[in-house]
Order: sequence, then C-alpha cells, then structure tokens
Amino acid sequence: MTSQPSPGKGRGRNLSIDEYNVYDDAKTYYTTEDRHHNHRAGARTRTYSQNSLFKQFERLGLQKEPYRRGSHDESTIPHSRRFLIQVEPTLQSLQSQEDTDGNMQITIEDNGPKVLSLRTAASNGYNRFDIRGTYMLSNLLQELYLAKEYGRKQIILDEARLNENPVNRLSRLIKDHFWEGLTRRIDASSIEIAARDPKDWTDDPRPRIYIPRGAPEQHEYYTKVALDRPELRLDVQYLPEKITPEIVRDMNAKPGLLAVDMEEVVDPKTGEKTLRGRPFVVPGGRFNELYGWDSYMESLGLLVNDRVDLAKAMVQNFCFCIKHYGKILNATRSYYLCRSQPPFLTDMTLRVYDKIKHEPGAMEFLRQSLLAAIKEYYSVWTAEPRLDPVTGLSRYRPEGLGVPPETEAGHFIHILEPYAKKHNMSFDEFVYAYNHGEIKEPTLDDYFMHDRAVRESGHDTTYRFEGICADLATIDLNSLLFKYETDIARTIRNVFHDKFEVPDDWLATNNPAASKLETSAMWDRRAKRRKLAIDKYLWNEEAGMYFDYNTATRKQCNYESATTFWALWAGVSNPKQAAAMVTKALPKLEAFGGLLSGTKESRGEIGLERPNRQWDYPYGWAPQQILAWTGLYRYGFNEEAERLAYKWLFMITKAFVDFNGVVVEKYDVTRPIDPHRVDAEYGNQGLDFKGVAKEGFGWVNASYVYGLQIVNAHMRRALGTLTPYETFMKAVEENRNKALSELS
Repeated sequence: MTSQPSPGKGRGRNLSIDEYNVYDDAKTYYTTEDRHHNHRAGARTRTYSQNSLFKQFERLGLQKEPYRRGSHDESTIPHSRRFLIQVEPTLQSLQSQEDTDGNMQITIEDNGPKVLSLRTAASNGYNRFDIRGTYMLSNLLQELYLAKEYGRKQIILDEARLNENPVNRLSRLIKDHFWEGLTRRIDASSIEIAARDPKDWTDDPRPRIYIPRGAPEQHEYYTKVALDRPELRLDVQYLPEKITPEIVRDMNAKPGLLAVDMEEVVDPKTGEKTLRGRPFVVPGGRFNELYGWDSYMESLGLLVNDRVDLAKAMVQNFCFCIKHYGKILNATRSYYLCRSQPPFLTDMTLRVYDKIKHEPGAMEFLRQSLLAAIKEYYSVWTAEPRLDPVTGLSRYRPEGLGVPPETEAGHFIHILEPYAKKHNMSFDEFVYAYNHGEIKEPTLDDYFMHDRAVRESGHDTTYRFEGICADLATIDLNSLLFKYETDIARTIRNVFHDKFEVPDDWLATNNPAASKLETSAMWDRRAKRRKLAIDKYLWNEEAGMYFDYNTATRKQCNYESATTFWALWAGVSNPKQAAAMVTKALPKLEAFGGLLSGTKESRGEIGLERPNRQWDYPYGWAPQQILAWTGLYRYGFNEEAERLAYKWLFMITKAFVDFNGVVVEKYDVTRPIDPHRVDAEYGNQGLDFKGVAKEGFGWVNASYVYGLQIVNAHMRRALGTLTPYETFMKAVEENRNKALSELS
C-alpha cells in the first residue's frame, strides 16, 4: 500500500503521484486534481514487452538483478501499475460488453468475456493491460461510476483499487463510505426529505414534524423554517402532553416525523446561535428516521471504526426519546409512539463511555444515559402491560388500537375482508369503524395485539411469534433486561459510589418500584430474581437451550431459536448451561454461513398457503451472529466464536466479490453461491443500486468490522483469498501435523 505523505511532505508543492494514498476515500481520490494528470508520461523509448517472460523466470527461480521492465516506466513493484482512462467511453464499453443482463452491475451471472483492455498511464496510453475476472471488472465499474459522480472526464486509476484484497476493500468502504451514506441529521438541511413519510397513505401527504412540549426551542426553530420556506408546506405540530393509544390512532390522519435531539451551534454565515440535529445512522439508504435496536448494532461497528462521535450522538438521541416519548421507539414516526424495540441502551452507553471517560463531560453523559435507562426499565419493561406479574418476566406487549397504520392498505386484506363482509360494509368503512371502536371484534383485537408485539420484538416476522407474541416471556427480552440490571448495578457501585439520585423529571411515575435514590444492591437483587425466573421458566435441561414461555397457557414453547445465545451475551447462563448450549443447541443452528435464526423443524413446512418468514430458517441475521460471538467468547468458547464469525464473514465477502460489492440486510445462510437472494416477505434491502453500492446495510456493515475483531490473523488472511472454512481448517490441521512430525 502506498504510504500516506508525512505531515511536512509536499508542503508548498504538489505531491508526486507516488506519494498519494492508493486507497484514499473516493472523494479524496477523485477530487485531487494533480493525481489525475499524467506527469510521468514523456517521449517514448523502445522497450521489449516481457511481462509474461518475467513471470516464467520468477517461477523457475531465474531472476537476475536488475530486472528488465515490461513496458515504458511500468515497474514491477506491487500496486505501481496505473491506467489512463477516459471515463465515459470506458464505462459505456465496459457495460455494453460485460453487463449482459443490463442491471448496471457486473456479477458472476453475467456472461460477457470477463476481460477488458485498459491503457497504461506510464506508456501515456500506448501500451495496454488486460483486466480480467468478475471481481476486478466490477470494481472497475464501481470506480468509474464514482469518478463520473465527482465530475471526472479522465482519470489515472491505480490497479491496486481493482485487485485490492476484498476484506480490506469492504472494510475500507464501510469505514470511508457506508457509514457516511447512512448518516442522517434532522434539521433545516434535511427536513424537506426526512419529514416526508413514504408510509403516509392520506389524501394530502406533506412533510410534518411533531415536537414534544418539553422542547419549545425546537418548535420555534422549525416554525421559522416553515415561515422562511413556505414552498416546503412543512406542518409543525406540538405533540400532546400525554400519549395514549387513542391519540396515536387519531394522529394517523396526520402522520409525521418525531423530533430528535438537537445541539446549539453558531451559524458560520450569520454568527448567530442556532440549532443543528444530532446525527444518527439509519439501517438502510431509504430510511430517514432513528431506529431502535439497529442503532445499537451499528454502534458496535462505529466504535471499531473510531466513530465514537456518531455512537455517542445516537445514545443522546435515545435519551431524548426516553425523556420526551417515554421509550426508545421502534422508529421516530408518529405511528410508532406506543411501540419500542429490544433494549440495548446500557451496553451501548458503557461502550461509548469507555472510549470517552477521560474527556470533559463524560461523567454527565453517563449520568444522563443511566437516568434514561432506569426510567425506560421502570416505565416500559417492568410495568403493565409488558410485565407478567406471575413469573416476574417481561414480554413484548405494546399498547395500540386497530390496524397498524404503517402497513400498506392491502397488507391485512385477507384478515379484514371476511369481517367487512360480515358487517356488510366496504373494506375502508369497516377499517374506520373497527379502529374507532364502533365495531367490537375481540378476535381481531388479539390478532393485532400480537402483530404489534412481533414488530416491537424486532423479529418481524416469524412463525415463532405468530398469534402468540404478546403472551411470550422471551429469552431475548429477558436476557437484555438482566443485562440492564447487572450493568446498572455495576455502574452505580463502581462509578457513582453506590448512590445514584434520580431527579423528579426522570422519575417513572407509572411504577411504584421506581426510587429517587438507587443503590447497586437493589439492582443486584433484581438480576438475581430474573435469573431464577429464567432458569425456572425458560431453561430446558434436556434440550440444552432456552425457550420462550407462554404466560397465557403457562407452558414452555418448543421453537428452537438462535436467541438462546443472547443468554450468553448477557451473562445469564452458568458454565454448565453454556456448555450444554454449545454441545446441543449450536449443532442444530449452525449452517454454511453462520447461525440460522431458527431450525427447519421449528419453522415447519412452507408452501403457497404458508410462505417463508424472514426471521425463520433458512435466514441468518447480523444481530444473532454478533450476540452469539460475543457470548461464546464471554464463556471461553473462543474456537466456536471464531468459526461462526469466519463463516459469516466468508459468506458476506464471497457475495461482495461475486455480486458487484453487494451487502444486504439478511442472508440465506444455507446458500453457498448467492446467499443475498431471499425469498421472503419484504425481500432484501441493499440490492437496489446502480453501479456502486453506497451504504451496504447498517448492522451487516457493523457485523463485518466487528467480526474481523473476533477472527484471528490467519483467518483474516484466508478470508482475503476466499478460502472456505473447511478448506482453511484442513490446511491448519495439515500444518499442525507437519509441525508435530518435525518435532518427533
């Protein structure tokens, strides 16, 4: 890799082309004028093309110094070859020849000749060099799209950007491009796009933002934006003080974006104080609102990539949501106000705090975040209706009335149409009457209660939860709450000297257990009680794994889910339980590309009447992988963690290489060839790009850079050469046996 110039190098002069970093981000690479001028091309001298001969000599061990070079000024130093490219003609030629299915991507499914000749920069375009194979050609396509985007007509392109180690390339793209492509902030710069709701099915869709009463400065700010820019038709509304299911239902006629945290800054143009939105990372490119558990998973990758600023800002946004909306929301749209998502705030906070603890304001950041987590714990997860008073365990059980408004009109037509006919009404008439309580249908009430619970669980959808979710004390949720209890206890004890005061504005008024003075002992007791309940109701000794518990039927379920490993992540399990899971549960849930969401047997048969669900077999998701790796490491099962991480990373890397840099929301972990192809509802996010992927998918990006911290150095090298796990392990075993035989 060409080294970065030292700070003083080139000061007062242009850098030599050799002094630029070959692997600069695209903006730097394509907007640096000097690097795309062919300074080294001069009058040609006669040379003999001996590239192929040189390679033969090298194989035969006949090299002699000094080397003869194959063409004018083309050294044999790795990464030194550069190409002189006219962007538009080359792009057209490449696409017409290689993109045979016309989808603006070059993949293993295209049947072009898989070779394109480029002119070398060192010969001033006189000599040519062949670019071969899907990976290099698709990288060329991506680089040309980027060059065109930055307005370049001609470029000098380093070959090293085309044959770059794929692990390094994907890691670099995630760090330099994908996070940026997924970063949003809500303020005047983005409100026109962000406040428009693609799920606004009303007759007059318009940008709308709801401001909580406790943020009058934001109401003033957005009102001014609306006045200054009337063409936006921005509707700025105060949110009602008390949020009830009835109010949320009535707001569905005017759906809108919910305000998130803002910081005070000085406008560089006017010198006046103004507000700027705190940034956050969205799951995929089409989203503009802050999401719940996606944000935690993304923060793990951001911290690996030294983007502590973004991870910290997302924690601050969550604290704003808990303070003003009462919970971390499924997402920050008005129709999600009654619904949360899996809670990860304490772990997210402590990971950020660990990175910033020596900075000014770090202790106040931790204090505010802990206050938010404690309020959320009391007011959301251990209060009615989510708390089951009999077991003491918690459930995904959000409030709400009627049909979830964010779904397309026809989504529930098969459920609702028979009821409309029963009441002799049109479909729309029945939906309105049912939503407003004019018609009572208890069976429908149950159906939609469970549907809302599935969406709150983050696992929408799965046969594990169908028709029963709101009644389930799940291993995933209760593991997360155990982690809250142990995190809060440890933090109060170690950081706040075992006394943590809760001011009135952070007190959870709907739960009598909430206290103005919290101590570690209170939280230690809660964790102990929860572990006893988990062992009693959720652990199955014979199966060697945890199952959900149905609080309505008072029976343990039998769906085998990868969420059993969340107990390891949270530290719920004892060593014996952990060993049993590795022995009994892991073989059932492990597949070619990592962990399955659930077993095939648990999913059951599928067909036209019973289609695939995306959180069932054969699909694997980044959160399940990340939490399992971390949990296995926590209990000393390092080899198992490394193996699962390797399989997941290999699958992602192989698809990235073979399919034009694709990174998607979820994968079919049973498919070695095209795991990004998913035959389930909602399809797959991250597929629909032209030429070059700009965002990947948030938690998969995170799983990639986080997973590379799990695998060892040998594994990382093997991933770069696309070595399947079995082949890699065979080579490791052979080397081990060879070393042993040499010792004997």
